[in-house]
Amino acid sequence: MPNFADYAIRETASNLWRNRLMTIAAILTVTISLTLVGAALLLKQGAANAAQIWQRDTQVSVWMAPTASASEISAVGSQLTQLPYVRDCVYRDQTYDYNEARKLLTPAEFSVLRVSDMPTSYRCTPVQSQDAQIIVDRFMTQPGVQNVRAPLQQIHAMQQTITVLQWVFLAIAVVLLLSAAVLIINTIRLAIFARRREISVMKLVGATNWFIRIPFMAEGLTQGILGSGFAALLVYGLHVWLNALGNPNNPSAILTQISVNGWNMVGTEAVLFGFGALIGGVGSSLAIRRFLDV
Repeated sequence: MPNFADYAIRETASNLWRNRLMTIAAILTVTISLTLVGAALLLKQGAANAAQIWQRDTQVSVWMAPTASASEISAVGSQLTQLPYVRDCVYRDQTYDYNEARKLLTPAEFSVLRVSDMPTSYRCTPVQSQDAQIIVDRFMTQPGVQNVRAPLQQIHAMQQTITVLQWVFLAIAVVLLLSAAVLIINTIRLAIFARRREISVMKLVGATNWFIRIPFMAEGLTQGILGSGFAALLVYGLHVWLNALGNPNNPSAILTQISVNGWNMVGTEAVLFGFGALIGGVGSSLAIRRFLDV
């Protein structure tokens, strides 16, 4: 067994060095493709984290008309607090909304406003973000209600953009993964061709099929694992860089919301190493089955 292990290691290293240009090309292709896969996984996990934040922070504003009576305002507040799909509501009076308008409007626009012109409002957080539309539909025509608003379009647009980016990254990664598999197959093919006479002699003296196959399989597996290792380093660097760009003091910043934690990163790295080993193993197995008659 030690002799066989020594033989397999020496032959694997010899094959990798003999076809070093093809080996480097295969490793680089695996690295690039798996880096894109890792980036897509980070984006997917970050999008899931951001979606939870958006759902938790989605706010529906029920604006009461300035002329709404006290009974109408009270009726709307009572209904909002009794709904099972509303987590909580905060009432804002005319003075609060007047001061808020001061921050949002230009001095020229704000100068024409008076406190009595301002509506009162309820700021409500739904249990689920999709419940916001139900609140809008229910209270839009309620007596005393002037308008009901929720940032549904913005959240939907962000989710669509992230989904499109994920599919683009994954599509490019799949093409590159196939290219990496083809390069590994060609590298193994060249190694088999360079040693065809030696293989024939080994078969004549009684070498088993697995004794001949193992070095070639180890060669493809080594290329896949090396490529996945470099990809793991690049993806980890991307993770650190994006987290550095995020602002912990500003939870609403996009880069802060889509950041991933350490466990997400560990899972992503494990997937990359698994894909690398799979590509190398499958590529070498296909090459052996097609080009090595043992």
